[in-house]
Amino acid sequence: MSKLGNIGARLYRGEVGYDFIGKRKIWYGISILITITAIVGLAVRGLNMGIEFSGGAVFTTPETSVSASEAQHKAESAAGGRQAVVQKLGGGSLRIQISGLDTKQAVPVQEELAKDLNVPVKDVNTQLVGPSWGEQIANKAWLGLGIFMILVVIYLAIAFEWRMALAALIALIHDLTITVGIYALVGFEVTPGTVIGLLTILGYSLYDTVVVFDSLKEASKDITKQTRFTYSEIANRSINGTLVRSINTTVVALLPVAGLLFVGGGVLGAGMLNDISLALFVGLAAGAYSSIFIATPLVADFKEREPQMKALVKRVRAKRAAAAAKGAGPEEPQDADPVGAAGSDDDTAVVGPRSQPASRNRGRGRPSGKRR
Repeated sequence: MSKLGNIGARLYRGEVGYDFIGKRKIWYGISILITITAIVGLAVRGLNMGIEFSGGAVFTTPETSVSASEAQHKAESAAGGRQAVVQKLGGGSLRIQISGLDTKQAVPVQEELAKDLNVPVKDVNTQLVGPSWGEQIANKAWLGLGIFMILVVIYLAIAFEWRMALAALIALIHDLTITVGIYALVGFEVTPGTVIGLLTILGYSLYDTVVVFDSLKEASKDITKQTRFTYSEIANRSINGTLVRSINTTVVALLPVAGLLFVGGGVLGAGMLNDISLALFVGLAAGAYSSIFIATPLVADFKEREPQMKALVKRVRAKRAAAAAKGAGPEEPQDADPVGAAGSDDDTAVVGPRSQPASRNRGRGRPSGKRR
């Protein structure tokens, strides 16, 4: 077994672990700081909306030796000072987009660009985009996002419970806010590809969260019938038990997206693929973070506000205090199942999957079963 696989097996059995739930206030503070920074960036700088949303003209030139920065200066001069965005495409061609141009204004700009770049006018392809099309795309994106959120909350509330549904919803909003905030702070252009990427990351963001929730649901079954673990402790063991799986799935998902972003976008100049991959890359990383550091700790906070969970915490602490007073030390799990045999005062109840019980017929000299 590999070293990582060995660590994963030990985390799953509860032999080692990190106290994610116990340090949840630190994670909350980090997330609040990042979220505030994203909101401030969004309010101060705003989003750099692409031409598909603001309207304008897109000029695609044939191969030219003019650099992107020089072409930008020439395009802004030809467009009367309007801001131009220039992208170097594969084969040495240029994609120049200028917002706010209509049909009458685009023709002289096309001729001026051809002259400045020393290319034939007929080889400069011009495409006009109206702002109404972008508005329709934005409205459909908001509609799709709203429907998705409602369906997610309903499903999680039925499959798990409303507290988990609420925690997952908060984690989703957290991921979207961070992704949009990064776009605002860095100044990345928002295009229809960005909208597609944002809608795509919602499913990825939920994946790891649902995996942890499923483990937590199974492990916390009949939790109030035992006095060895609190709900937060079981939630922490669920995170540790699925930690290596979450890391593996996130890394495997990020690698091809990183290839699209850095190789496809940086080297080949793949326009819309670059927009989609950027949103996916940021969103996947934020989703992996929120499933471990936000969603599950929130569920633990919500659950431990319940009267029965508060009573369980008191019973667990009382039992451990009594054990410590006798010199036995606090009770720790000794078995090898994901949560451990969490017995009540008579050690008969089990939290989580049951392990095979050992024979109680010690000293009888024969295996248990019917006598012949």
